[in-house]
Amino acid sequence: MLEENRTHNLKIPGALATLAMIMLMPTPVYAMHIMEGFLPVKWALFWSVASLPFIITGVITISRKLKKNPELKMLLGVAGAFAFVLSALKIPSVTGSSSHPTGVGLGSVLFGPFVMSVLGCIVLLFQALLLAHGGITTLGANTFSMAVVGPLAAYGVFRAARSIKISNGAAVFLAAFCGDLMTYVTTSLQLALAFPAEVGGVAASAVKFLGIFAVTQLPLAVSEGLLSVVVFNFLTAHSSQELSVLDLGITNR
Repeated sequence: MLEENRTHNLKIPGALATLAMIMLMPTPVYAMHIMEGFLPVKWALFWSVASLPFIITGVITISRKLKKNPELKMLLGVAGAFAFVLSALKIPSVTGSSSHPTGVGLGSVLFGPFVMSVLGCIVLLFQALLLAHGGITTLGANTFSMAVVGPLAAYGVFRAARSIKISNGAAVFLAAFCGDLMTYVTTSLQLALAFPAEVGGVAASAVKFLGIFAVTQLPLAVSEGLLSVVVFNFLTAHSSQELSVLDLGITNR
């Protein structure tokens, strides 16, 4: 009987591991992480340079935060892991493409947009190397959309919502929702700038790219918002000491 219980207990983690491997397995689809070599060199360089100031600022910010409050390391790891897992999940979209959550909203709420720029860049680098999501030459472009614009939007929305006394849960939901959508809007504009349509130019191309992902991305943004609220509430209940030093402006509402 004991041996049977042990075998049964091992089946669940094994099944979860198999499911995770299937979901994270690289597939040759056109994903919202812009794939390796897809962008012209000038645009790949442009977005890399554009992302660099945010990364540098983020590294300095992280260093200061951890020097002052080293106990935040675990919470920082949670924010990075949350972004890695969510942004690695690819959901089939139309025309053979795929969409995915971003996971940047939660970390932006907790640590601010610049810290999340660094975490997001690290997440994208590991996904490019280990999962074939995105690429090295397109790392700057993917970083700018998911780890710069997304966190800036999420953090701005969260602060604006809290300033008008919107509840914690609603503010976190709106932050994650808007951070997700702005990532995809930015990626669509990046692709439109690199590949303007013969008729209509950049504007027509942007509409096309936005339309490709709109059907799946809206429900994904809602799902990410709800999941971010669940995790935020869990952290509020079990990591209140760490959260107290982050000056989030949260209340018991």
